[in-house]
Amino acid sequence: MNKHAIILAGGKGTRLRPYTWVLPKPLMPIGEQPILEVVIRQLAHYGFTKITMAVNHQAELIKAFFGDGKRWNVEISYSMENEPLGTMGPLHLIDNLPQNFLIMNGDILTDIDFAGLYNDHIANTSLFTISGYRRRQKNDYGVLDINEENRLINFKEKPITDFLVSMGIYVASKEILEHIPRNRPYGFDHLMHDLIAAGKPVTVNEFSGYWLDIGRPDDYIQAIEEFETLKSKFIHE
Repeated sequence: MNKHAIILAGGKGTRLRPYTWVLPKPLMPIGEQPILEVVIRQLAHYGFTKITMAVNHQAELIKAFFGDGKRWNVEISYSMENEPLGTMGPLHLIDNLPQNFLIMNGDILTDIDFAGLYNDHIANTSLFTISGYRRRQKNDYGVLDINEENRLINFKEKPITDFLVSMGIYVASKEILEHIPRNRPYGFDHLMHDLIAAGKPVTVNEFSGYWLDIGRPDDYIQAIEEFETLKSKFIHE
């Protein structure tokens, strides 16, 4: 079965400025290649033969680098936004979507099994599957809890909180298009609220391997430092 992946590559990368004044975020280098090339090589390894890139900001640079995808034995096409449509709005611009397809951000460094996630989605008969990751967040400040009279009732010194966060990797069934409006910005957050309100099945697959969102400066630096040592986790020769 041919598997189709949608890569969201139209963001401006504002969190990575000034680097992204010159390059679009998906072309930011990790080792000797852009992060998006790592993603494409992984998708090809896991049997995704058709890739559509939803592009906007500096789209011509992305098209010039990746072309039609023959270098990686995949078929790459491009969906151009005339104006920003958020993370889910661009799906209406893509023709001939299959019944199930993977959606992901183009700036993620992970060793997830993309085919396994795709197959789990189909087996669970969910409308939408989210890959989730446990992230530990340290607060660098002492946190004050007060009552209505502004009296201190508790104090926490630099507390650490664990969150289950979205990895920016999803598998969707085509029916989600019925919930996405046309020709206006519509994000992942909007879709999740609307699906929950409609009582539609959304599954979360918790992943415990390696994951970094290189759109965050700290994660990008960590990815650069660790990539060469851990390269065999990400690139399957």
